[in-house]
Amino acid sequence: MNYRGQNITKISILVIVVILVSICGCTTVNSGDGPSLLVYCGAGLNEPMDEIATAFEQEHGVKIEFNYGGSGALLSQMELTKKGDVYMPGSTDDFNMAKNKSFIDGDGKLVFYHTPIIAVRKGNPENIACLNDLTRPGLKIALGDNQSNAIGKLCDKMLAKNGIKAGVESNLVTRAATVNELVTYVTTGQVDAVIIWEDLYDPENMEKVTIPKQQNIIKVIPIGVLSFSENKVTAGDFIDFVASDEGKAIFKKYGFVAYPDPEYS
Repeated sequence: MNYRGQNITKISILVIVVILVSICGCTTVNSGDGPSLLVYCGAGLNEPMDEIATAFEQEHGVKIEFNYGGSGALLSQMELTKKGDVYMPGSTDDFNMAKNKSFIDGDGKLVFYHTPIIAVRKGNPENIACLNDLTRPGLKIALGDNQSNAIGKLCDKMLAKNGIKAGVESNLVTRAATVNELVTYVTTGQVDAVIIWEDLYDPENMEKVTIPKQQNIIKVIPIGVLSFSENKVTAGDFIDFVASDEGKAIFKKYGFVAYPDPEYS
């Protein structure tokens, strides 16, 4: 028997299969299940966005596939792959960087506020009451990564604004790749305090310390269609749905405030 010929045939078939899979992977349309969109989304937005995706799919028949992660890390992925349909980071900083790279089609929309808080261990055993308390010697503090996620970048600016960056960093034990990791650190008692978004506050497993407006930096969550999307009309429909009354109602359930709001002006 000609085993060599059979092997060549098998290799040829394998190459054809790989090519076909690669071609299929280059589109956001799933021929078996109908159209779909790839959404790059900040990790801290996963709960309301999962619910919105379900509602959108039911109403429009379009499947939403998410890539959750730190806003900066997602931007790097988009720059590498040039694939996807929608970008929704945790603040306008990385969104504006995407616009400067011509990754955003149009201006996008501002949809919800992101307000930082201090979250401490349940019962607040260290009696942390304000930002300045985070500089007390002996505390264990975790912050977001200042290169890969919105909350980490914001924390650096906020702490510098209040003149306590060096003091807080002296107590820093880790920087987390996503804001969801910070929630885990404080709820499991690995650290005494973290700075997270208010909508992630879990009263059953942590305590909240509000940061006064004059000390805080409140961000706005943007969303936009990616310039390299192959389904810009459908992506635009999804963005409109997120910003609609139905979308706002879903986000409100998770503690978000819709933009604009006079209280945050």
